[in-house]
Amino acid sequence: MIRGESTLRMRHIGPLGVGTLPVRPLASRTVTGTRLPALRERSRLEWRITDGGDPTRLLEDFLAHAGLPVRDLTAPPRTPGPDEPAGATVYLSTAAAAHAIGAPTGPASPVPAVPDLVAVVHEPATDPHPDRPTAAGGPTGGWWLGPWRESWTPAQHAAAVEQARTAIARGDIYQVNVVGHASADYTGDPLPALARLATLPGARYGGVLQGAGWAIGCASPETLVEVTAGRATTRPIKGTRPATATGRAELLASPKERAEHVMIVDLERNDLARVAKTGTVRVDELYGIRRWCDLWQAESVVSADLADGCGLTQLLRAVCPGGSVTGAPKHAALAEIAAHEPVGRGASMGALGWIGPDGIDLGLTIRTAAVDADRVHVWAGGGITWGSDPDAEVAEAAAKAAPVRAALAGPAGTRRPA
Repeated sequence: MIRGESTLRMRHIGPLGVGTLPVRPLASRTVTGTRLPALRERSRLEWRITDGGDPTRLLEDFLAHAGLPVRDLTAPPRTPGPDEPAGATVYLSTAAAAHAIGAPTGPASPVPAVPDLVAVVHEPATDPHPDRPTAAGGPTGGWWLGPWRESWTPAQHAAAVEQARTAIARGDIYQVNVVGHASADYTGDPLPALARLATLPGARYGGVLQGAGWAIGCASPETLVEVTAGRATTRPIKGTRPATATGRAELLASPKERAEHVMIVDLERNDLARVAKTGTVRVDELYGIRRWCDLWQAESVVSADLADGCGLTQLLRAVCPGGSVTGAPKHAALAEIAAHEPVGRGASMGALGWIGPDGIDLGLTIRTAAVDADRVHVWAGGGITWGSDPDAEVAEAAAKAAPVRAALAGPAGTRRPA
């Protein structure tokens, strides 16, 4: 069962060698296993779609009331004063983001215990080691994870890919991300298992966020949006191959992967342009090859200067849900997703990160797991174009989920408690 006070614990992953995804600074604010300044929870907001209202506006109002500078993201970054909040951990689900922009929210979440919006405001703690977490990768203490049960069969997944290709042929969409889900029973404390995700190579946004009866573990390599000194940056990832010399060559040479990737880069440029100063949107890097675990992935960097007075609500409505996990056009892709995915995306494909006086750093919750009182849930998928092969897409989703499932399972020999 889930225990303990609800806090965010982000683990800074050090440099992992040439070819790995670069480490983002988010984790330096709330860190597992290091001696950085301690933080404690000052206040918290939790919201579900059934509560009504606009989650992006609720979030901005909550953080502004807490003293964080979210009304105008172009203001210079600053160091918080002694009585000011250090910043806030923020999580926003795909469904919440779709709701905020008037798009279909999709099927019900398979883990309804997890809220659709969480914001935890932190302040410096006098206790140097508040709520110290269990070390990731340590003794399992009877942790047991049961067999995985998929929400659809490989054949049903392949059929969904074909349906997406049919929608592309009709001209309804150009590209869409199709995501599947699996869950497994567990016994024991899930938090050490979720914390192990942060140790996966390339976990740029690695950590655990928990609340009453739920927790999220993340190993994401992808930046949804970062804002520093008024400039917003997104780093879409699209295109995957095994992390071998052959796989890297295939990814570089694949017309299908490049076409899919460039479509999403164009979508991200358009998203940022909605809140940017005219003429400031640029592609800083196109189709760079990075490594996450045993996979090569293609990543680009798109940035823009935010328009004067741009606030958090405007920014989130522009970039969420993330283009790389929806498709193009975004609203039409979300309608396609809602029609064909068997269960909701829950904690996956949303946003998780940090908002503070010094800026914003939100990762996309890919390579993410969630737990409720009884089960562990994971999601994985990929972008579909007219050139997609259904069987290859099924295999790609399995390859993305495999390291997450292995980390959750833990060392060989973990057993079910008597």
